[in-house]
Amino acid sequence: MINVLINGLSGKMGSSIFDVSKNHNNVSILENNDISNADVVIDFSRPESTLTVLHKCIDLKKPLVIGTTGFNSKEIQIIKDASQEIPILLSYNMSKGIFILKKSINDFLSQNDSNLSCLIEETHHKEKVDSPSGTAIELKELIENHDLNNKISSISINSSRVEGIFGVHKIIFSNDIESTEFKHEALSRNTFANGAIDIAKLIIEKDEGIYSLEDFFNTK
Repeated sequence: MINVLINGLSGKMGSSIFDVSKNHNNVSILENNDISNADVVIDFSRPESTLTVLHKCIDLKKPLVIGTTGFNSKEIQIIKDASQEIPILLSYNMSKGIFILKKSINDFLSQNDSNLSCLIEETHHKEKVDSPSGTAIELKELIENHDLNNKISSISINSSRVEGIFGVHKIIFSNDIESTEFKHEALSRNTFANGAIDIAKLIIEKDEGIYSLEDFFNTK
């Protein structure tokens, strides 16, 4: 049995993880804050709360799965420094579909020989604090880093906040003669919750270090 502590259990994502955990064999959610009894910690909270639980995880050598967004550059560096002592997954979107989306974009960029502009459109629920989303920023960085032929002239992000939307990311590459689109839509928070639990099961076997979705979902 894998004992999981959720930092942010009372929040919407924490509640979703608790609910979907019932469909995962050998996973038990601890309903207290005693990290010493946990095999792994999943964090969906606020940056300040994440840093507090991060230090506890370091002291007790517990793996940490972070889905919290809104970190500044200093806080990101603190997390990276901590990964020298414990395994940490830092991802703003734990859906396996997002991993597949990123892989598809990589494949497209590796074969693209046209001059294109890129528009990233992201839509989330009105309660989401950060804008643009962490996933949209990750997608922008991915495109910048994998545009090896320097064919993408510009990348812009449009953000919208709409009631009842869990997360939509659309990436549009276009020029005067054609347009190519990639899209991922989360229809429920459960897609992120299932991803977080799947990663939590795997990260307990990892050495210290900072990890991404590719380290868990890549099937090559």
